[in-house]
Amino acid sequence: MFNKYVLRFFFVSFVVLFIFFFPDSAYSQKDIRVVVLPFEIVSEDEGLSYLQTEISKIISDHLKKDGAVVIDIAGVADLISAVEDKEVDTIRDLGLKADAAQVIWGSMSWEEQKFSIAAKMVESFGTEKPESFSVEGQGIENLLTAVQALAGKISTKLFRQEIIKSIVVEGNQRIEDDAIFRIIKTKPGDIYIPKKLSEDLRAVYLMGYFDDIRVESVSETDGKKIIFTIKEKPTIRKIIVKGNRIYKEDEITESMSISSGSILNIFKVNTNIKQIKELYKEKNHHNAQVTYNVVPIGKNQADLEFVIEEGEKVRIKTITFEGNNAYKVKKLKKVMKTNEKGFWSWITSSGEFNVEDLNQDIARMTAYYQNDGYALARVGEPDVKFEGDWIYIKIKIDEGPKFKVGKVTIDGDLIKSREELLEILKIKEETFFSRGILRDDVVALTDVYSDEGYFYVDVYPRVDEDMDTLETNITYVIEKGKPVYFDRIIISGNTSTRDKVIRRELKVYEQELYSGVKLKRGIRRLYYLDFFEDIKVDTIKGDADDKMVLKIDVKEKPTGSFSFGAGYSSVEKLFGQVSVSERNLFGRGQELKFMTEVGRKTARYRISFTEPWMFDIPLAGGLSIEKIDKDYDSYSLDTRGGSVWTSYPIYGDFTRAYLRYSYEVNNIKDVSIYASDEVKELEGENVTSRITTKLRYDSRDRPINPSSGSEHTASIEYAGGRLGGDMAFTKYTAETGWYIPLAWTTVGFLHGETGFVHANAEGTLPDYERFYLGGRRTPRGFGYHEIHVKEINEDGYETEVGGDKFLLLNVEYLIPLIKTAGLLGVLFFDAGNVWDEYHQIDPGDLRETAGYGIRWFSPIGPIRVECGYILDRQDGERAGGKWEFDMGGVF
Repeated sequence: MFNKYVLRFFFVSFVVLFIFFFPDSAYSQKDIRVVVLPFEIVSEDEGLSYLQTEISKIISDHLKKDGAVVIDIAGVADLISAVEDKEVDTIRDLGLKADAAQVIWGSMSWEEQKFSIAAKMVESFGTEKPESFSVEGQGIENLLTAVQALAGKISTKLFRQEIIKSIVVEGNQRIEDDAIFRIIKTKPGDIYIPKKLSEDLRAVYLMGYFDDIRVESVSETDGKKIIFTIKEKPTIRKIIVKGNRIYKEDEITESMSISSGSILNIFKVNTNIKQIKELYKEKNHHNAQVTYNVVPIGKNQADLEFVIEEGEKVRIKTITFEGNNAYKVKKLKKVMKTNEKGFWSWITSSGEFNVEDLNQDIARMTAYYQNDGYALARVGEPDVKFEGDWIYIKIKIDEGPKFKVGKVTIDGDLIKSREELLEILKIKEETFFSRGILRDDVVALTDVYSDEGYFYVDVYPRVDEDMDTLETNITYVIEKGKPVYFDRIIISGNTSTRDKVIRRELKVYEQELYSGVKLKRGIRRLYYLDFFEDIKVDTIKGDADDKMVLKIDVKEKPTGSFSFGAGYSSVEKLFGQVSVSERNLFGRGQELKFMTEVGRKTARYRISFTEPWMFDIPLAGGLSIEKIDKDYDSYSLDTRGGSVWTSYPIYGDFTRAYLRYSYEVNNIKDVSIYASDEVKELEGENVTSRITTKLRYDSRDRPINPSSGSEHTASIEYAGGRLGGDMAFTKYTAETGWYIPLAWTTVGFLHGETGFVHANAEGTLPDYERFYLGGRRTPRGFGYHEIHVKEINEDGYETEVGGDKFLLLNVEYLIPLIKTAGLLGVLFFDAGNVWDEYHQIDPGDLRETAGYGIRWFSPIGPIRVECGYILDRQDGERAGGKWEFDMGGVF
């Protein structure tokens, strides 16, 4: 007993002395340690016994929130059970043993839905009487609120808290008070808690607008006055960049997230320094250093100055490999786009480092191995080291063994015989395993099934590597799913073009089986119309598992055009052209066009109309009226006439048959003494009535600057006879052209053309319907119509006439110079000749030329400049090259 009172005496004495010398600290939140005992429940309802600990828990949580340290009393449970009479001295002993400054306990009485809660709090080291607190209420739904109110009273007494009377902000000039008050959670009328004010201070600082913030409290008669004293950050008047050579100042400032007029935030400044460094890394200046200076200029403004030390460009010194046995280093480097710095790096940019290129190189090398039998090959992540002005790259490779193709089979849901499906596969024709061909086979099988309506088909290859025989046994497993039908086709985005114009090109219909091939062809046909800037295709699940909704969203572009301009060619010299057209008249897909072109030798006027779908079937038709005035070397020809035509696809999307009827009145005038006897006889007006049939196949990937596909035509023209007119002849022509993709995106072009014309019985074949060669698109290096037949007219003069048969061959090698700008280089070889009725076509008699040129699909129109040299020059023919220059619409 003595020891207990001695302990209490020394403890009380220590606390009194501490309070005397450090009065503020004595009541700081970190020193208040509290024990909250379970509350006694006085009620006949035994179901309320759980409130014994629940009330004490609510009070404990409230005190913790206010900053008190609530002691866990589990360790003194034996003493708690002994305190049955709740004697104050015993309670104090409990507080001392738990090292707590205060102990709280109490009771709740409950009778007929009315409750009364009484609580007491006593200092463990004091001698004063306990403080008493109480609340009353009615109904269990109000119990929580009452307990929280009781806890608030205890907290106020425990912390000796004062009420906050007012909160003011001082020192702010630009940032309004309301903006700051929205951040401060403490409000007038709240209890003064320094911890909460510290949290408010941090929250205001995190606004990023202030350099310094101080919080002071001033005691007044009826509460505390809280003062936030603020020093604002300056605003940026101007951003200055120094030391930059590679980038212009505006290029650097555009990459920043700060700007003039914004608050000077050092965190954002550092972030922008990182952004500038990343910008320089794109140019391979990985050692660029960026610092900043803040230059105060008064009125709380400052200039922000970035100082850049760009350093030298960092290039790749070496690329090394580990684990490569199958291929030499030189071979692997050829697979990569990334390369080492070379002697001509200042021209070729060799050695420049690009992370995306390097990652793609890893994928390319992996594919290179796996497409050559190394099915288990793995290429590791590259080890990139930056040392000074150099980059060193090391790539680890695990090649694994090389596998041959073993047994190939197909399992699962087969819609065709296994033999038919195996015929589609290319992998079985290979000696060694290739993952690329494997993927192509999966796509081919998927296309076969999707074309039969199995849109959800799942084709996956199961590859078993036999390590003993080093063979890969491949099984293509097919799960076809249900056949899928087009439930609905929804077209949107077409404000001008009618729905039926789009639907008729799609070639897929509602309630029809899904067909991937038909859908792809339909979308390609929509693009070929050239009515739309963009076409988005989306397939979504319909109302049932076997139904699909096809959504076509188009973005239309202008289809009407008015253009005028000028061009130049070596034949026509300067010419002018005006064209007015509408390719989608009234949204029906019809075309109406007027064109006029006037040059030195030719004046052409033409109006035409085309209907691509007559009678709602793919039967195209049209009519045109034309007037042409043309000057030949020995006479002039004025032509007036018109034509009607029709065409129909006869096989797939690439082949069409054409039928055209033309009626022309040709007026030959200004005949010179050098004209042929036939031209002299035909001087004046002559009528030509003809019918033309033509078969055309066109699979080119695009009509302008194609890179693949082919185009072939064969036509027969018949004039006179029952058709009437003054001219009677039959003309046969055939043409073929092949575009062959070659290495490095270059393209080879092979072209051949031939023709034969003869007069019909008792008919006339005019000179302007015969064949001439020379000039643009014919053997280049010869002048316009320079390849012809010669004869002596009745006046004894040598005259030039066309041949009744010809042969033309062209070989071109097209080299993209600037692909995005449409600039091409071309090397060509031409051969051709014409023959009269007395000579047969003789390939050994072809005139040959070769040369080079430039073609540019420029914004102002196509430009073509080519120089041809005659390889089999004859007496009197030029020795040097002949330039051909075209600019404008005649290209």
